Amino acid sequence: MLVTNHVLAGAVLGAGPLAERPVQAFATGVVSHFVLDQVPHWGDDRRWMFLVTAVCDGLAGLTAIGLVARASRRQRPAVLLSTLAGMAGGAFPDLDKPSELFFGRSPFPARWDAFHARIQRESPRRMPQEVVVAAGLGALVALLLRGSRRD
Repeated sequence: MLVTNHVLAGAVLGAGPLAERPVQAFATGVVSHFVLDQVPHWGDDRRWMFLVTAVCDGLAGLTAIGLVARASRRQRPAVLLSTLAGMAGGAFPDLDKPSELFFGRSPFPARWDAFHARIQRESPRRMPQEVVVAAGLGALVALLLRGSRRD
């Protein structure tokens, strides 16, 4: 799954059911990452295609973090912190990809990486699904943040 969708799923958790509980939001964001990786999603074995998509997705994920953080500025500080923690947790398991690219190794134990690779259900034909998931999660985050504004 694209990291942008993992970030947005973490934002949903942090702004919704785990608002004002940043530690739980981070941990649940990590768990949500693995749950989402088991859902059929986009993936491409061609290294050049993966890298091009990863760069675009990484920039989109960073943009999503910035937009959600900006939208959260009117929230109680604990809601903002939980939302940020959920996003960080959602993205955390994919730190292996840039680490392998730039440093030649994953920061995680081999068993973690093997598990993460084993649960993937990828196909190069599933990009439209990723876009629909991103739109839905983005809309849900916006609704949650709108409903929990400071008084």
